[in-house]
Amino acid sequence: MILESLEVGPIMANCYILGCEETREAAVIDPGGDPDRILKVIDDLGLKVKLIINTHGHFDHVGANKQLKDATGAPILIHEGDAPMLSHLSSAASSFGLSVENSPMADRMLADGDILTFGKITLKIIHVPGHSPGGIALRAEDSVFVGDTLFSGSIGRTDFPGGNYNQLIASVRMKLFSLPDETKVYCGHGPATSIGREKRYNPFFR
Repeated sequence: MILESLEVGPIMANCYILGCEETREAAVIDPGGDPDRILKVIDDLGLKVKLIINTHGHFDHVGANKQLKDATGAPILIHEGDAPMLSHLSSAASSFGLSVENSPMADRMLADGDILTFGKITLKIIHVPGHSPGGIALRAEDSVFVGDTLFSGSIGRTDFPGGNYNQLIASVRMKLFSLPDETKVYCGHGPATSIGREKRYNPFFR
């Protein structure tokens, strides 16, 4: 599996590009900004984007949806709980003094347990509400992409509209911590970690 990570946008969100080495088909997870940089990496790797996947609907993770879709023709996928946010990105960003273009509406709604495939890669959708109502994680082999649900040594904020602290804690304990300890965790901001490390050292769960 090809994996490239870029920090994009004004809040430095992690955008992940996953590619199949055999078929060169790819998915982009959380294109939050800097579409030209994302597209250059895709072009340099010789990948064809088949899916644009949003782990949640906050503007710093979906801000380049439109440009990626225009350039690649790939469908936008998001959980139905966060889908309405895509048409309100501009107003959400303006509250932070930032400017973001609204996203096209999603082409497909995701649900817990859904399976996505591109090339020889399979992603399983795990619904992890708490940071937002429609937050999802994506499991691929021995890795999981968690958006802003879990960070290295921390958790996502729950003071935004639709956030729920108790729900987030339950999502992590029941859904993410049930994965093997060696599972690599790729977060929406900051460095990667592992399930085992967060079980042992994350102060929110000790």
